[in-house]
Amino acid sequence: MIATHNRKKAGEMVTILSRRFPQLELLTLADFEGAPEPEETGSTYPENAAIKSESAAAFTGEWSLADDAGLEIDRLDGAPGLYSKRFGGEDLPFPEKMAKILSLLAGEGSRRARFRCCVALTSPTGETKIFEATCEGAIAQAPSGGGGFGYDPIFLPDDADGRTMADLTADEKHRISHRGKVLAMVGDYLEADGTL
Repeated sequence: MIATHNRKKAGEMVTILSRRFPQLELLTLADFEGAPEPEETGSTYPENAAIKSESAAAFTGEWSLADDAGLEIDRLDGAPGLYSKRFGGEDLPFPEKMAKILSLLAGEGSRRARFRCCVALTSPTGETKIFEATCEGAIAQAPSGGGGFGYDPIFLPDDADGRTMADLTADEKHRISHRGKVLAMVGDYLEADGTL
C-alpha cells in the first residue's frame, strides 16, 4: 500500500513497482476511506517517511510504503531540502518556487544539486525498514519540459545528456531518478526477504 494522497507521486510509485511486481495489487490511501495523512513533524527524511508508513500500516493492517523526498542545492546549504514542498510557502505554486530558486542562484557559482528520496516500508506488525537514494545533478538556467512534477523542470540529472528531469520520458526518468533507485532497493529487499 502506497501511503500518500498525492496522486502524481502515487502514480509514479505504482508504475515503478507494478512493472517489477505485476502480481501485486497496489493501493493508495485514497482506497481506504477515512485513512489519515499524518503531519510530517520529523526533522529528517527517514523520520517523515516512517511517520507516514507506520500510520498507514496501523490504519489498514497492510504492508505500507511511504517516501519523503527533497531537492538539495549545494549553494543554498542544502535548501530547500526537507522543506521542498513548503519552500516559499506551502500554497506557493511550483512554477513560483522554481522561479525563486533560479533567482537565488543568479550569477556565477555552483549549481550542483541532488534529489534525495527516503522510503519507509512498514509491515502489518509495525516493523519499519528504511531505504535511501539520490540522483545527482545541477540546477538548469531555466525551466524546461512538460513531464514529471515538482522541481523536475529545473533539475538536470548527470545522466540525462543536458535534459531536465521534465524533458525525459517516464521510462527514462524511472531508470535514473532518486525514486526509481530507492524503489529498486525496496524491490530487492522484498525479493531477498522472501516477502514476495
